[in-house]
Amino acid sequence: MVWCGCSNCGSFKLSLSLSLRIELTAKNHRNFSTNHTVASLSTSINFSSLTNPQKFFNPNFPELGFGKTLSMAGAFVGGAALGAAFGELLKVVEDVAIKAVYFKSIVKRIESILNQITPTIEEIKNLNRVLDRSEKETAMFTDQLRDAKKLVRSCAKVKWWNYCAKPCYSNRLLDFEESLVRFFQIEVQAMQLRDGMKILMQVNEVGSKLDRIGTMGGSFRQIGFVGRCGVPGVPEFVVGFDEPLRELKMQILNEGEQVVVLSAPGGCGKTTLAKMLCHDEEIEDMFKNNIFFVTFSKSPNLKVIIEKMFRHKDYPVPEFQTEEDAINQLESLLKRIGPTPILLVLDDVWPGSEFLTEKFKFQISKYKILLTSRSVFPRFSTYKLKLLKDQDAMDLFCHSAFPQHGRSSIPKDLVSKIMRRCGGFPLALKVVGRSLHGEPEVIWKNRLKAWSEAQSILYSNNELLICLKPSLDALDGMYKIKECFLDLASFPEDQRIPVTALMDMWVERYNLDEDGEDAIAILHQLSNRNLVNLVLTRKDASETNGYYNEHFVMQHDLLRDLAIHQSDQNPIEHRKRLIVDIVANDLPKWWIEQREHPVHARLVSISTDEMFSSNWHNMQLPEVEVLVLNIQARNYKLPQFMGKMDRLKVLIITNYGFCSAELSNSSLLGHLLNVRRIRFEHISILSISKSMLQMKSLRKISFVMCKIDEAFRNCTIQVPNMLPNLVEIVIDYCNDLVEFPAWICNIVSLTKLSITNCHELISLPEGLGNLENLEVLRLHACTKLLELPESIGSLQRLSFLDISDCISMSTLPGRMGELCGLRKLHMRGCRGLSELPYSVKDLKQLKDLICDEETAHLWEHYKIHLTNLKLNVLKEDVNLDWLT
Repeated sequence: MVWCGCSNCGSFKLSLSLSLRIELTAKNHRNFSTNHTVASLSTSINFSSLTNPQKFFNPNFPELGFGKTLSMAGAFVGGAALGAAFGELLKVVEDVAIKAVYFKSIVKRIESILNQITPTIEEIKNLNRVLDRSEKETAMFTDQLRDAKKLVRSCAKVKWWNYCAKPCYSNRLLDFEESLVRFFQIEVQAMQLRDGMKILMQVNEVGSKLDRIGTMGGSFRQIGFVGRCGVPGVPEFVVGFDEPLRELKMQILNEGEQVVVLSAPGGCGKTTLAKMLCHDEEIEDMFKNNIFFVTFSKSPNLKVIIEKMFRHKDYPVPEFQTEEDAINQLESLLKRIGPTPILLVLDDVWPGSEFLTEKFKFQISKYKILLTSRSVFPRFSTYKLKLLKDQDAMDLFCHSAFPQHGRSSIPKDLVSKIMRRCGGFPLALKVVGRSLHGEPEVIWKNRLKAWSEAQSILYSNNELLICLKPSLDALDGMYKIKECFLDLASFPEDQRIPVTALMDMWVERYNLDEDGEDAIAILHQLSNRNLVNLVLTRKDASETNGYYNEHFVMQHDLLRDLAIHQSDQNPIEHRKRLIVDIVANDLPKWWIEQREHPVHARLVSISTDEMFSSNWHNMQLPEVEVLVLNIQARNYKLPQFMGKMDRLKVLIITNYGFCSAELSNSSLLGHLLNVRRIRFEHISILSISKSMLQMKSLRKISFVMCKIDEAFRNCTIQVPNMLPNLVEIVIDYCNDLVEFPAWICNIVSLTKLSITNCHELISLPEGLGNLENLEVLRLHACTKLLELPESIGSLQRLSFLDISDCISMSTLPGRMGELCGLRKLHMRGCRGLSELPYSVKDLKQLKDLICDEETAHLWEHYKIHLTNLKLNVLKEDVNLDWLT
């Protein structure tokens, strides 16, 4: 910094010439290459024209000290006190220059000097005020300015006739002029040398801070710096990841699979766990400096990724002609840096991009790849990150809500309820906790009340929505899969969803196959994207000819909220899905206001609690095709407006209460002329009306955990052409059913009859043989069923028979061999059978026999007659995960 004066004109100009080349070494930083020049400043600042001092600061990096560096360049020449003293002096000088004739030439020169540097002093004063700089360094010069003001005023008082005083004051003015010049030419020069050294010191600090930020994952993409592949830092507070870290580390250190996928929904902490793995002492000891951490994202650029990997290892970056060339160059690089083990982390791999990760696989010893993704990729080994347990979730929530670890006045039970609404999602716990930090108890209660009244947590936490929505956006272009995901919100939170209920909906809504294979494929797609958990209570269930009664779906509350949020984007009358949760008898305001206006939803779900009194308001739903009623009351009255649903195809009524629910007006069902599928769960069927038996469009009816025995036994109605299009009856876990009603055997249109897990059923009627079109008969786990009727031999079209776990059955009917169409027989767990009827040798079409070791030996003597027979001996494998 140089102050220069012109002896001819007396003007002064302040210039700051700063020419720096900052050579930063950031070997561990993902965004900087070694010895790469990141800043080159050559700046000349004319302080007399400086109008915007803030433009010399980088607002993105206040912590790096750039503002501090500039302030040192100006602190020694400005400040509030100096500015005030300077202004007072200039005013006095201007006044004296007019009045003091004798001293006019000297005062004019001083005035000229002061006028030249006035703008500079003003700008420096403002700059130092912004930078909050100390005025100690200018205190001496400020005092001199004040003394000079007194001197000039004294000069103005010297009379023209006082020849003795005139030389004295002239010399003093000359001395002041000389001291003014000397201050800028000597003292300021010394300060410049000192501040130059401080600038260099600040530059070194900047470099070291950039290095530290690099190892912590700082991002400088917005200013165009070249990226690297260093491992980002781990958040200061992490809980619940000790066990996942240990398990994931075992998979990485295992010499088996080269690629491991760390999978979980958005907001679960996949990236955090991956960072922890890379910073783990054992992992660092093994892979040393050969750990690459790359954000893969939705649309990865392979060339850019590979360029970063070259820069990370300080290798010259080749000119890649094509992606294939880049991959080949990468393989050469990885082989050169071996034989030290290599770990490549590809963070945030989207569905559809997993095939690109295959390009990073090479035949290199001790080379591991870790993918993090919201999805599951079956081709790779997968570690599924689970949600936080309650205690860990509470610790994380309290850390966000009460960061000072002080005593909170919020009641513990209220904190616990809020915490549980977050469902173990780390992101939700942090976001909700932060949003409630410092809030009074009444705000906490209002927030919980809003959520309890069916308002989504996503409405008050946009950060959560932003995090979760990409999981839904990834389904764009997959219409049926996305629509099916949104349909899942029709069922209450925290409840398992029967796959068979979903099949009933989707067969009619999206024209899926009735055997359920399409629906299962869609659920696997959603499961692979961590949008649902697909649970099979029997792992062999899918092998039994489309038996899905023991398949369930579990969905996290936040994902259900996401589906509801998406469905609620349109006005009520134009929504495709109308999902209504009613607390007690508090109907939504829009329902009461909308009662005379039609709602054009295709799917309607209405959930009520045990306090609901069935006091319905009218609603016009002329286009509804699927109606889902989720109830909890012991006595439930179907809404009258249901009878006007002319396009209704599917009705699902599920009771989630402790006791079976009684439907007091079930005769209303007979008015549903176009309904094709009805499913009752945990319902007491009090009676069967004539109108119900005349439902001409009904194709399938299901009773699950229902009380039906009394209604079945008391039904004496004789209806010609009864239920003419009914092809499937499902009766599951109906433990009051003792005898199967004979009148059902007159429904000759039946092709599928499933009576499963009915533990009190002891017999089937001889009329069973009348079901001439029956193709599938399931009697699984009817543990008290003693025998099959002899008339079963008349079921010439029967192709599948399941009598597994009918432990009380001691014999099979003699006419068993007449089942000429039987192709598959499931009889595992029939431990009461000691022999088979000789007629089984005539089952020439029998190809698949599923049994256990105890029943397999019964067929040894008949294998010679059954040349097409294949025995599948299975072991019992019951999955109880869904109970937890």
